[in-house]
Amino acid sequence: MHYVSTRGGAAPRSFTDILLAGLAPDGGLYVPQVMPRFSAAELAHLRTLTYPQLAFEIVSRFAPEWDREDLRGCIERAYRASVFGEAAITPVRTLEPGLHLLRLSNGPTLAFKDVAMQLLGELFESLLKARGEGLNILGATSGDTGSAAEYAMRGKQGVQVFMLSPHGRMSPFQAAQMYSLQDPNIHNIAIRGVFDDCQDIVKAIGADAAFKAQHQIGTVNSINWARVAAQAVYYFSGWFATTTSNDQAVSFVVPSGNFGNVYAGWIAHQMGMPVRRFIVATNENDVLDEFFRTGRYRVRASAEVSQTSSPSMDISKSSNFERYIYDLVGADAGRLSALWSELDRSGQFDIAGTDLWQAVVRSRFVSVRTDHAGRLACIRAARDRYGVVIDPHTANAMAGAWRLREPGEPMLVLETALPAKFAETIEEALGEAPPRPAGFEHLEAAPQRVTVLDADADGVRRYIAAHTEPVATGMASVGAVQTAAARRQSAQFLVAKPGASQ
Repeated sequence: MHYVSTRGGAAPRSFTDILLAGLAPDGGLYVPQVMPRFSAAELAHLRTLTYPQLAFEIVSRFAPEWDREDLRGCIERAYRASVFGEAAITPVRTLEPGLHLLRLSNGPTLAFKDVAMQLLGELFESLLKARGEGLNILGATSGDTGSAAEYAMRGKQGVQVFMLSPHGRMSPFQAAQMYSLQDPNIHNIAIRGVFDDCQDIVKAIGADAAFKAQHQIGTVNSINWARVAAQAVYYFSGWFATTTSNDQAVSFVVPSGNFGNVYAGWIAHQMGMPVRRFIVATNENDVLDEFFRTGRYRVRASAEVSQTSSPSMDISKSSNFERYIYDLVGADAGRLSALWSELDRSGQFDIAGTDLWQAVVRSRFVSVRTDHAGRLACIRAARDRYGVVIDPHTANAMAGAWRLREPGEPMLVLETALPAKFAETIEEALGEAPPRPAGFEHLEAAPQRVTVLDADADGVRRYIAAHTEPVATGMASVGAVQTAAARRQSAQFLVAKPGASQ
């Protein structure tokens, strides 16, 4: 199993190399050279497995070089009932015949990002310990990725986290989850801007090969392939829980901003899971809805990004969308690069009426858009119909399911977070605040550590440099993190020292 760049300018690499690498040197995203696929007999076997066993069978297909017992140990430590509340890890709740809620918010930060991040934390620690290295994780969050990453990495040996978030644009609960952490290896940086400014800084630093190598920069954002692989597991799990045979297809309704969650479903489909439709549910920041309706992919300027009551979806550039288009152009890196060059030049591209648009139609993706009033109405209706309180991101998907569901169509709505994270919106919808899980009662009152910076990549570089010990000159190759073979021939990497509290 080797991984190549969507833009064709990077040498094939192994899973263990791309786990720490982030963007490819040419600015593209790493994807498997050949997608693994399960046979009918293998699918029948997968249906009988526990969640950790299922995760091992799926993730190991993407990491064949990883020691199997070590990988199994990482997965078993990540997916424990004591971490996720129950052995099912991502249980399914049937709301009415044929309509189900895939519960993904039982982890330590009450959001679906925990499912991948808990595994990523175990993989990082295992690999870094084996190599005697350190890693400085740079990420951007619109609300949930940051806290999930920080809770997964806090106290991990040889790991520091530098997490960018849009200043003043997360819910108070989301901000407090991150900023209240006192672990010295966690650094919160609030950027004066929107999420896309944070994401642009991460990409700019990721493309700075010399700085990235010198400071051992890695990523946990949704561009990390290990996250995609981990999220594909719960699509299989949800499908098995709501079907009785492998020829039964279901539809998935997925709240989406950065396209990583729904893309993981697309990967599960390519691996052999039958799907009727993927319904991409957006909020007012509807770049994905516009594409799936018209064929035009148009990113928005920062000033155009609306601040909504589903803030984790307030995104105008969907990072994993590039991988999806790469699949549809038949892994033609030249054609993909031409589209993204047009995107960089004009801020959009339009494939309406082309063979690529026909490939989109065949891929069974459709979309739906919901606004604030629609979310409030959906939250009320879900409580009244099913006795369940959903968060405003999940409400985008639930509203879409009600609007687009066809007669007899089995659907799974993907939950993204517990409503306690968005108490203000829930109170507006229902007239009362949602209950808080034990341990979160006074979260916002806890002391907070955060540094506020301008939306400037150089400023973030200076901050990282001030809080890390760089690798000595010559110990890391310019252009990317060294390959495993090169590392074995070089001197041992230095482990970054934790920075001082802000």
